[in-house]
Amino acid sequence: MDKLAKQLREDADQIKVLITPELENRIEASLRGAVQDNAASVKGRQSALFWWASSLTGVAATLAIIAVVNLSKPELETAITEPPQQTFSVPKFDWKPQPAVLTQTLEQELVDIQSDLKKAEQTVRDDIDEIM
Repeated sequence: MDKLAKQLREDADQIKVLITPELENRIEASLRGAVQDNAASVKGRQSALFWWASSLTGVAATLAIIAVVNLSKPELETAITEPPQQTFSVPKFDWKPQPAVLTQTLEQELVDIQSDLKKAEQTVRDDIDEIM
């Protein structure tokens, strides 16, 4: 890698470049833009710090308000009555699973199912067309 780097440097030294005033102005403008971008990134970091500080302040204020409200109104706890508890019943299903009884080969069953699905799809399409 050192040989390649050395050869590249030698080749670069042999290149004769004439910098026009226009090119020099463009390079300077580009460098000034880079400096301004760097200043903007510093400002962005400062705004992130401000965001964290304001967030932590908001959390602290919220916790303080919650503590004040909970400590200043103890009579509310006794005044609140518990709502009557509702009981829910879960319906029970009498599942009677049975193994599938295939009357044909699996390939034929698949063709039949696909045919049924196409018929159902066409029926739904027809119903939608009637509504529209």
